[in-house]
Amino acid sequence: MDISLQKVEYRYQVNTPFEHLAIKDVSIDIPSGTFLAIIGHTGSGKSTVLQHLNALLKPTAGKVILGDKEITSDKKQKNLKEVRQKVGIVFQFPEHQLFEETVEKDICFGPMNFGVSEEEAKRRARVAIRQVGLSEEILEKSPFDLSGGQMRRVAIAGVLAMEPDVIVLDEPTAGLDPRGRKEIMEMFNKLHQERKLSTILVTHSMEDASRYADQIVIMHKGEVYKKGTPKEIFSSPEGLIDLGLDVPEVVRFQQKVEKAFQIKFPETCLTVEKLTEEIAAFVKRGDQK
Repeated sequence: MDISLQKVEYRYQVNTPFEHLAIKDVSIDIPSGTFLAIIGHTGSGKSTVLQHLNALLKPTAGKVILGDKEITSDKKQKNLKEVRQKVGIVFQFPEHQLFEETVEKDICFGPMNFGVSEEEAKRRARVAIRQVGLSEEILEKSPFDLSGGQMRRVAIAGVLAMEPDVIVLDEPTAGLDPRGRKEIMEMFNKLHQERKLSTILVTHSMEDASRYADQIVIMHKGEVYKKGTPKEIFSSPEGLIDLGLDVPEVVRFQQKVEKAFQIKFPETCLTVEKLTEEIAAFVKRGDQK
């Protein structure tokens, strides 16, 4: 499902003394199958953009196109339930939303709420639990008897059981250790590839954005500051640093190597493996002189 935000503005608490402009003139095109990362400081507008992606918020100006649905401030929308079924959101700490007595019931709740039969919901639960790397045996357990990492995977399975076309991830690795973060992101990347999902990642992690995303949007003070491929975004890290944003560790290390040896590699390296290749090539050239 294609998504397009066109000159979107959103104001909280309109016509009150507390009116606040959260985002303005935001235009982002997300073709079906894209892996998009949205990065920026707290308060930059990332979460407000996120809530427009399945019509939790309606723009106060501009329009949001979700598949064949066009959402504007002046038009009353029908069948938004259909949109919300196609766009699944994994919020920060999704395990806090678990509430049923068994894992199976928790995963089945969403699909059945959208009219799926109990039999089909249970089938989807079995598929989804395997997709998040857990065994079917866990379906009969209470979600509150699981580890924190297992609970998060169960909550994610509940979103996947809706069989969305688009999955939106709001800081999905928050609170996890480095190993847990890598496992969760690899899982989402595998799902993205296998199910051809459109994946939208809202994150503070420049490593995750550079490693997994096809496109990156940087939000700053409610506006789109910059957008492009990871190489386009991180090839000029000075601009990000000026905004107080971090850059991937591998990019910082590349800068140090280039400064120390007074050289310039042909391109910005976004993985340790690629930087290792470039350093090896540099050393080999030096040996041949």
